[in-house]
Amino acid sequence: MTTTSISRRRLMLTAAAATALPATAHAQVLEAPAVNRRNIMGFTLQHWQDHFDTLGKGAIVADIDSRTLHFWSGDGETYKMYPSSVPRTEELTKRGYTRIVRKRVGPDWTPTASMMERDPTLKYMPPGPGNPLGTHAMYLSWPAYLIHGTHDTRKIGRMSSDGCIGLYNHKVEELFAIAPVGTQVRLL
Repeated sequence: MTTTSISRRRLMLTAAAATALPATAHAQVLEAPAVNRRNIMGFTLQHWQDHFDTLGKGAIVADIDSRTLHFWSGDGETYKMYPSSVPRTEELTKRGYTRIVRKRVGPDWTPTASMMERDPTLKYMPPGPGNPLGTHAMYLSWPAYLIHGTHDTRKIGRMSSDGCIGLYNHKVEELFAIAPVGTQVRLL
């Protein structure tokens, strides 16, 4: 008799919990804060043919809206896609066609005049862990615009740069090795 009574209690408690759970879960969904979509990457597949007539030495499309950098090798055998940081504002964003004109391992960094205007405390930084250009940099034909690494991994996938395209250090090192000087670049 005692065993039956405990089983009934357990059954009643379980049934009560099961009916209350969906209501609780539903209430939590309704009260959840809205997702901040400004910091979420949305990978969008790109095709080099939509941007360039030929692959040439290679091709890069930096998709600012999806915060993704796409690379195709000159022979068409290699395609890579990397999450990236992008400019913080549209005013800092340059769009169009350019190319890689120089590459450097262990770049140093000098803030631009507009950066100094916004933050006068900025100063020259030699290569190293505090350098905002990370471990590798690829300079574009536009002055002061680069594809570079970052030591601050929180920036990747965000609108966080002053105009450059940033990658994780290990990813920019990979891209640095396969993207020769002369690689065509489009920022869109």
